[in-house]
Amino acid sequence: MTILGINLIMSKNKIQKTKHELSNDFRQKVTKLEKAMVAGADGENIIAGTKDKPIVTNSDKIPIKHFFMEGVYVREMTMFEGTAVVGAIHKHLHMCFLLSGCLTVTDESGTKDYIAPCYIISSPGIKRVLYAHEDSVWYNIHQNPTNTEDVKEIEENLVAINYKEYEKYINEK
Repeated sequence: MTILGINLIMSKNKIQKTKHELSNDFRQKVTKLEKAMVAGADGENIIAGTKDKPIVTNSDKIPIKHFFMEGVYVREMTMFEGTAVVGAIHKHLHMCFLLSGCLTVTDESGTKDYIAPCYIISSPGIKRVLYAHEDSVWYNIHQNPTNTEDVKEIEENLVAINYKEYEKYINEK
């Protein structure tokens, strides 16, 4: 029984190590992908944030609408068929809803297809790559405790642009 217990602990450690390695591998790959997209951004075929405005808040290719209610911020993103988006790293737990369409979402835990209508609970610290198989509408629902309608201020409170910024946020909490 003790031997089994030791093997079980070793097995759990190995699983944790594998998850950590996959997470680091994903982070390296998604960071490389994002840099390549920014370098190739032409405003037409590839839309990317800039140094001054790192998050795309609206474009003809990725229309985004913002809604505000008491204590709540809702971000609606329309993704047209064939569109891919690399998201920011969210600092807080929140809900995402796919109300129409079909998306493939890849993150540190793997790749999953979503067919509307559906939702996911988004954990903090997760960066995602979304690909639209058909025209899709995706909502993120966030807390907005200050009730600000300044999207730039909201983004500063809700997301980190890169993993280094997210780690700094976590360490200063």
